[in-house]
Amino acid sequence: MAAGCIPVVGFNMGAGKRERVRNLFTKLLIAEATVGLVALFIVELFPQQLITIFGAANESPYYTDFAIKAFRIYLCMMIFACVNKACFIFLQAMGKAVESTVLSMVREIVFGVGLALLLPLSFGLDGVLYSMPLSDILTFVIAIFLITKTYRQLNQEEVKPA
Repeated sequence: MAAGCIPVVGFNMGAGKRERVRNLFTKLLIAEATVGLVALFIVELFPQQLITIFGAANESPYYTDFAIKAFRIYLCMMIFACVNKACFIFLQAMGKAVESTVLSMVREIVFGVGLALLLPLSFGLDGVLYSMPLSDILTFVIAIFLITKTYRQLNQEEVKPA
């Protein structure tokens, strides 16, 4: 959804229609959170059915149990992950490449890789599983700051005389 907004955001930013950009940003964040919520329910309610898509139907019960655990833990912050991705893409579409890149790199490299390397030292294999949900939460905290800043800028720019 966020990628589909890129040309619309670019056009409206160029045309100085900040209110449209702000409204689109709001609608996108709500839509992405909704998709994340639906995906979370699917992952939490039907993990076994999802696992069989990947060819795990005839595997040992240990494999299936671990796969269910992995799905439920690793994907438990889907709502935040969806909002974070929407934020990366929307900021880029607004011409805020630095903020977009920093947010994306912080999630994927600093938190994603860093936590996947550090958490297993204390929590074993569970540390790897919890690394991505924790990464999504920490990135969401930063994204909230950038979202708030973006809304403020869109409001200020709209008030300025042309």
